[in-house]
Amino acid sequence: MSEQPTSAAPEASSPRLRVAPSPTGDPHVGTAYMSLFNLAFARQQGGRFLLRIEDTDRARFQADSEQQVYDTLHWLGLTWDEGPDVGGPFAPYRQSERLDTYRPYVERLLDEGKAYYCYCSGERLTQMREMQQKTKQPTGYDRLCHGKTREERAELPGFSEKDPVVRMFIPDDAPLTFEDLIRGTVSAPRPDDQVILKADGFPTYHMAVVVDDHEMGITHVVRGEEWISSTPKHILLYQWLGLEPPKFAHMPLLRNADKSKISKRKNPAARLTWFREEGYLPEALVNFLALLAYPPVIEEDGTEREVFTFREFSEGFDWKKVNPVGPIFDLKKLDWLNGVYIRELDLGDFTSRLLPFLERDEILSGNPSLGELGRLKAVAELIQTRIAHLNEASALVRPFFVADDALEIADDARGQLKEDAGQVLDAALAALGDIDDHGTGVLGTDSGWNAGAIEAALRESIVEGLGIKPKFAFGPLRTAVSGQRISPPLFESMEILGKTSTLSRLRGLRDSL
Repeated sequence: MSEQPTSAAPEASSPRLRVAPSPTGDPHVGTAYMSLFNLAFARQQGGRFLLRIEDTDRARFQADSEQQVYDTLHWLGLTWDEGPDVGGPFAPYRQSERLDTYRPYVERLLDEGKAYYCYCSGERLTQMREMQQKTKQPTGYDRLCHGKTREERAELPGFSEKDPVVRMFIPDDAPLTFEDLIRGTVSAPRPDDQVILKADGFPTYHMAVVVDDHEMGITHVVRGEEWISSTPKHILLYQWLGLEPPKFAHMPLLRNADKSKISKRKNPAARLTWFREEGYLPEALVNFLALLAYPPVIEEDGTEREVFTFREFSEGFDWKKVNPVGPIFDLKKLDWLNGVYIRELDLGDFTSRLLPFLERDEILSGNPSLGELGRLKAVAELIQTRIAHLNEASALVRPFFVADDALEIADDARGQLKEDAGQVLDAALAALGDIDDHGTGVLGTDSGWNAGAIEAALRESIVEGLGIKPKFAFGPLRTAVSGQRISPPLFESMEILGKTSTLSRLRGLRDSL
């Protein structure tokens, strides 16, 4: 008889929840979605939130993926109390480091006849499934190996010389209903004889998740609804091993506009790192993920508020409010939320959040000077209400950090210039040349070179002097100063650039006409 596993779970006076991603590539946005709901309940209840790395799928394992999980969840502020990187009382928290933990449980099931060795080759299993589909039979293992010794099975077709796998022996009276915190009483299909230990000695998800959740004292298992069909297997394993099952909450799946499951293969937004690359704020993404399956905050006057913090979400959390219908992943809604959060940032905070994108796009170095930071802050104030993503800032900021003679005029900006562009530029050069620029303007002491004086001079010389409507008067100046059709406010941009650079850029465009 093999050594028997203990059945005493860690004592838990308060809830213990976990998220358990697999390091098989870029973290899925669903990892953040599940972490958010687990963490909200754990914090509300004064419980613990664990991060476990489920790395038993060695064929798809990627070494750098685990660090990406840490980085992206930390970026979102979804932090854990126990995990591979921070330790905890039930370490190790990587399944690949827990192989000795699972084996006694598997041996117990084998000894009690609740599991059996399967020696079938991959080819035989494929042929079996194809025949079942062709004859419209229920798919599932046909139990050819059940009750047979290795020698008896070797005499039959489709035998594999490799180490066998271990399968559950599902009884006819397997439990097919369970209580769900979100969905109430749930019915699931009858499972087949699931593999619980692979030939390489690694447990499958189904065995490992039951053992680990028990050993780590998990009280609530919150996961996607795709696991509903597997829950009877897990409940059966808990019963066989004499363990207390946790409470289950199956979250609705995130879906594309066509109602298909959101996947990394087809949708870049399924990659959690994509949101950081695109310049979304972490607090906006957290707010958005909450709204996907949870109602807005209800104010005292009965109105709904869709913008809320994690703390507000956690304090009022209730599983009964989770909508079980699969939500549509609407990026337009996220863009709106992101714009709201960007506009609410303190100017200094907004400026500092732009720096990684400007460094990435080689506009500023990783160690900008005080002068560059001062100029950036002045530019940031102009663009804060004009962008929905932080990565949109580079195109608007670049003209302020490029040499005057290196400024490139975009083709679409040059293409919209009208025949009177030269006349407008000449008038602007004459008008602006007379403005006193003593002092340092926006970056220091008072100066005659400021947005108000610049606007007054240009309106007098171009709108009134040349009789050009304001709507069309300043297009050539915008092109000269920024090189773009769309830019921050013109007069404030000229103030930040200073008189010398402004006049140099006006002359540069004038000379190229």
